[in-house]
Amino acid sequence: MNKKALKRIPLDKFIDLKIDYSFKQLFGNEQNNKITIVFLNAILQKTGRDIVKEVLFINQELGGEYEEDKQSRLDIVVITQSGERINIEMQLANKYNMFKRTMYYWAKLYEGQMKKGDGYESLLPTITINICAFSLFKDMKNYHSTYHLYEDSTLERIEKDNDVLEIHFIEMNKFLKAWQDYLLNPLNDLLARWLLLLGMVDARKNKVYVDIYKELEELAMKDENLQEALTVWENMSQTPETMYAYQSRLKYMLDEEAKYVDTLAKGKKEGIEIGKEEGIKEGIEHGIRQVIISLIENGFTDADIAQMSKQSKEYVQAIRSEMESK
Repeated sequence: MNKKALKRIPLDKFIDLKIDYSFKQLFGNEQNNKITIVFLNAILQKTGRDIVKEVLFINQELGGEYEEDKQSRLDIVVITQSGERINIEMQLANKYNMFKRTMYYWAKLYEGQMKKGDGYESLLPTITINICAFSLFKDMKNYHSTYHLYEDSTLERIEKDNDVLEIHFIEMNKFLKAWQDYLLNPLNDLLARWLLLLGMVDARKNKVYVDIYKELEELAMKDENLQEALTVWENMSQTPETMYAYQSRLKYMLDEEAKYVDTLAKGKKEGIEIGKEEGIKEGIEHGIRQVIISLIENGFTDADIAQMSKQSKEYVQAIRSEMESK
């Protein structure tokens, strides 16, 4: 395949595909189903699942059975040609209890297959894929981890007929570090190409990785699916309706993130209310520490955190080291 690189819009105009709205516009759109299929196969090749050839997009809402339940709409849900259900979620921030929330959503999606009068034999494998813009598993170096049902003593995976559970976690921070350390070769790694696409823009830091863009352009000259994804992404980034919705969603997410920083003021106020000088000091220190921990968990660099919290970089590094040692 011999294609010339296309002339594209300025790099700072590309929208961040890690924002759930834009992620869904690219990978959850019926018009882009070919792109979605290639992306899914790049992820599922690790676990040896059958190749996805066709997908049917469905809207899936979970919760709401009880008055106190929160209604949640999953990012992308598809049904494959063999009836397997796959849920792909883009997670920008660590909302805690991540694994338990994942299992809850997996269980609801699995249960949702059952129709009145059906037998249990009708239940087919259900797969959840979480793409996380933060580090989730502190002690794991691999950026792509997968989970199934295994027997404890033999570590043998459950037999194929009952092999219905599959969970994927992809941690973008670890992936980008592996790429920057030259531990990956996207030319021979299909998943790495698509994760570079997701990692090129970081709207939270108002940053575009030019070196990633250059590699993507080279890769796209040999990969027509990646070339098509770049073109669709570029068009999305110029459509007024898409940009308005994207900016609105981004603002909401940044506002939510800013609440972490507000913990500083809360800690100070609590300290003052105690009425003692030591209480004030402890309240402020506690608030600062909690903000730093939250920002670390959400993937910010030590330099960015030091600037936002107005603390020394050494203090931030000390907290990070303490978290990593646990």
